[in-house]
Amino acid sequence: MPAAGDSAPPIALPDESGTLHRLADRAGAWTVVYFYPEDDTPGCTTEACEFRDSFASLRADGAEVWGISPDDAGSHAKFRAKFELPFTLLSDEGAAVTSAYGAWAERTKEGRTTMRTVRSTFLVGPDGRIAHAWPAVKPEGHAADVRAVLAASKARVGR
Repeated sequence: MPAAGDSAPPIALPDESGTLHRLADRAGAWTVVYFYPEDDTPGCTTEACEFRDSFASLRADGAEVWGISPDDAGSHAKFRAKFELPFTLLSDEGAAVTSAYGAWAERTKEGRTTMRTVRSTFLVGPDGRIAHAWPAVKPEGHAADVRAVLAASKARVGR
């Protein structure tokens, strides 16, 4: 999993309309990249709605929010519409990007072992480096923590 100061692994993934989003195109700007297991599940909905409710202040601070899961475009479209999510959701159906960020791991539940997304978030700075990493996220209160770290990071680098 990349840590603060590391170069952010590349991202080039489609949103629900098929538009490709590249992290390289965000050079010079802040990007919140969060990985979540599945659309429209309780924890993922809580996290997404907290980012939705914080979106205006994150944007005002110059950051975009990208949510990434292995769900397909149709699932993302329904999830965005149902909860009026104003930010970008990207499909990583093969989990290549999720793996590059160390957010794809084995999970054993009820005796079954599967590969699953580990809920985690990365603040990518204007220089393309990880400014802060949250390796194991609890959905409640997470967006507020991201806002606080973004403000502190911006103050530190002066933009």
